[in-house]
Amino acid sequence: MPLYRIEVIADEKHAKAIKKIADKFEALDCYVDTAADGGRQHSTLLVSQTDRQELVDAIQSEIGDLEGSRIILMAVEATLPNEQKEEKEQSKEDVKKKEALATREELFTQVESGADLTLSYLLLTALSTIVAAIGLVENNIAAVIGAMVIAPLLGPNLALSLSVALGERKLILKALLTGAAGIGVALVIGIAVGASGLFALDAPELLSRTDVGISGVILALSSGAAAALTMTTGIPLALVGVMVAVALLPPVAAAGIMLGSLEYAQAIGALLLLVVNIVCVNLAGLAVFVVRGVRPRTWLEKRAARQSTIVSTTVWLSMLILLVIIIVLRKNDVL
Repeated sequence: MPLYRIEVIADEKHAKAIKKIADKFEALDCYVDTAADGGRQHSTLLVSQTDRQELVDAIQSEIGDLEGSRIILMAVEATLPNEQKEEKEQSKEDVKKKEALATREELFTQVESGADLTLSYLLLTALSTIVAAIGLVENNIAAVIGAMVIAPLLGPNLALSLSVALGERKLILKALLTGAAGIGVALVIGIAVGASGLFALDAPELLSRTDVGISGVILALSSGAAAALTMTTGIPLALVGVMVAVALLPPVAAAGIMLGSLEYAQAIGALLLLVVNIVCVNLAGLAVFVVRGVRPRTWLEKRAARQSTIVSTTVWLSMLILLVIIIVLRKNDVL
């Protein structure tokens, strides 16, 4: 059974309340250390992975945001002796609750770092775009796949979806800036490759990224949903990051190459594919976070999150409907 260790550092007056919370949520173990000279007390709780969000919320409501207080969450690799719960018949609700979900704090910490606009992020984006561009013009599938492995495009997109679900405006702006910077760098490098005139523009890998169909919409929706679902269940994101890069990196590289080569009709097709993929990845990611119950703790934060979710969902859906209409019209040679 997956376990988590929760450490609470707070004023000693909260010790009894923390112990009651541990009993209420049936913590497997709870130890309260003696108070230090400053009046702060250290409590350690051992809980199952499935119980930790409600327990953390209860503790946070008790101790508040007082200076000097801190809650620390740590995954437990193993314990001795092993904790085994007796098998019992479970209702559908019990089975649903048994699935281990990451807490909002863990999700936020994980995506916030992925949305940082750093030199490493820009360099990885640039290098992956160079590899992808060469792979596209040379019809080298292995190079395109390799580029998607190193492309850091998952971070800002997941951060945007989660920040909307939580109503975190600062993270929304941060994710938008980082994502736009990455797309901008990739587009500029693609333009430079296309403007060099060193490559032919008839490679199937390149031309396939200048057209978009309904299958591309489905791919991008699946990628965004898989990324968010993987994140909430605590599974490593590496492989899902490749899926998101599949949807974003080749189209932006292809768009840049075609713009640099003055092939504007092909460039518009690639840019359309890119916009479709961005919309679908974020819409699907937001939907998964909402369905999985990722939401803030307080009432005011929930209201702000609900407003941002409604606005963002309306915008993404409206854009998706418009894009699908454009795709259909292009397929019928109307546009």
